[in-house]
Amino acid sequence: MGNAQAGASAVAANDLPDDPVTLLTPASSQQSQIAPTPAAQAGQATASPAQAQTSQSRQQTQSQPQNSTASAQTANPNASKPETSADQLRQEEKQRILGVMATFNMTNNKDALPLSTRQKFQLYLKSVTDPWTIGITAFSAGVGQAEDSPPEWQGGAAGYFRRFGAGYADTADGNLWGNAILTSWWHEDPRYYRMGSGNTMKRFFWAAGSSFWCKRDSGTWGPNYANVIGNLIGGAIANSYYPPSQRGVDATFEHSASVTAYGILGAELIEFWPDIERHYTRKRQEKMARKAAQQDAQQATEPVKP
Repeated sequence: MGNAQAGASAVAANDLPDDPVTLLTPASSQQSQIAPTPAAQAGQATASPAQAQTSQSRQQTQSQPQNSTASAQTANPNASKPETSADQLRQEEKQRILGVMATFNMTNNKDALPLSTRQKFQLYLKSVTDPWTIGITAFSAGVGQAEDSPPEWQGGAAGYFRRFGAGYADTADGNLWGNAILTSWWHEDPRYYRMGSGNTMKRFFWAAGSSFWCKRDSGTWGPNYANVIGNLIGGAIANSYYPPSQRGVDATFEHSASVTAYGILGAELIEFWPDIERHYTRKRQEKMARKAAQQDAQQATEPVKP
C-alpha cells in the first residue's frame, strides 16, 4: 500500500501545472461559473449594445440588395415590362432616310409583333399625312404639269391643283385599301421586313417580291393579297376623278401596275439604303484619312524655323 500511495503522489505531482497561479480548487471554479465577478458583469453589460449594433448592421447589409432592387423598380417601372407592338410601332414611326423620306412601313425586326387593326389604321394615317408624302405628291404634280398629262387639265394653277389632288387621292386610296382595310380583314402585315444582310441578289428579289409576298399576323408567310387587290381597287376608284382619257379597264390595270412598280422601287431603296450610306461614309473617312496623311507629310518635310 505504501508503494501505491507513493505512486499516486508521484502522478499527482506530475499532473500539476508549472504556474501555481493557474491552479484553481473545485470550489473556486464552481463559484466563478455560478457567480461572475462585478467586472465580468460590467463587461457583459458593455458588450450587449455592441452586439445589438452589429446585428442591426448585418440586417441592414442583408436588406440593401432588396432595397436597391425595389428603388430601381420604383425609378424605372417599365424596366421589367416586355416590349409591346405599340412600343415597336412608335419606333418605326420615327424612321426616315436622310431625315426626310418616311419609312414607317418598314421593320428590321424579323420577330416584330403583329399590329392590331387600330395600329394598322394609325400607321396608314401617319403615312398619308406625313410631309414627305405631301411633298412627293406635289413634285409628281409638277412633273405632270410639265408633261401636260393629262391634257384635259391643261396648265395654270387650276391644272396643277387637279393633278396634285388626283395624285394625293391615288396615294390615299391605295394605302387605305392595301395597308389598312384589307390587311385588317385578311390579317396581313402591311410592313416591309428588311433582310439587311446576305447575298445581294437574294436581297434584291426579296425586296421586289414584297409586293406579292408578305407576313401574316399569325407569323406565317403567304401571298400579299391586300397589296395587289388594294392597288386594283385604287385604280378602279381613280376612274371617278380622272378625265375620260385616263379611264377604263386598261387605265385601271396600268394605274395598278405603276403603283406596284413604285412600291418595288421603294422597297429596293429601303433594303439597300443602309449599305449605300455605309459605303459613302467609309469613302469619306478614307478621303479624310488620306488628306490628314498628306498634311502630316508636308509638315514633316518643311524646314524647322529657328
